[in-house]
Amino acid sequence: MEKLCKPKKDWQIAENLAVEYLEKAKRYKILEKNFRTPFGEIDIIACCKDVVIFVEVKSGNGKRILPSERVDKEKFDKIIKVAEYYLEHRLKDKIYTKVQIDVVEVVGSAIKHYEDIGWDFS
Repeated sequence: MEKLCKPKKDWQIAENLAVEYLEKAKRYKILEKNFRTPFGEIDIIACCKDVVIFVEVKSGNGKRILPSERVDKEKFDKIIKVAEYYLEHRLKDKIYTKVQIDVVEVVGSAIKHYEDIGWDFS
């Protein structure tokens, strides 16, 4: 009997495109996908050399508003809380020199990568 697969949702397709882009074009090593905490979720956690990168993926058609513009202060604050949780609970014994937040915008098959959008982590 053949098993039927559910079609992937648009956000899943966008996240898969983002992972492929980050691995191939940026040489990021993906540590986690869809990491959930009591504070929220982050789409992708990656590293490159000694930098830990928290990546929010936004997708849409971009006709009225660019998907990346949906990362507002509230969403940014949630990303920071999730990142702090991850660093405290998953990377407590690892050495890293920098932490950054990236946004990957997917409109159709076009990808725009906003690197290190800001977070004065100390």
